[in-house]
Amino acid sequence: MMEVKPVKVDDHTFIAITVKLPYTTLLVIANEIGYVMCGALDVDLLNEKLSDRPVVAGRAVGVRTIDDLLDAKLEKITNTAQSYGWEKNMEVKKALLLIAE
Repeated sequence: MMEVKPVKVDDHTFIAITVKLPYTTLLVIANEIGYVMCGALDVDLLNEKLSDRPVVAGRAVGVRTIDDLLDAKLEKITNTAQSYGWEKNMEVKKALLLIAE
């Protein structure tokens, strides 16, 4: 099953995507600038193999729902995300507000 719905962070709207997979759930919160995902996100791949792409992304681990993801802290971020002020251990909601439009 897949669910796509809007989610508010303060007055800003993001898209929340939940994909139920066998034995796991893929979670994403995104807008036009960047996204935060569950532990399935391979940040090292983005930083090393796809470094020519300016991907603004972060990963939070230990989450099972979109609400968990919103309340989590960034465990790892892309190099490009740093240019938006994202930092490791930053609250996901705070990071999203830094890319809010």
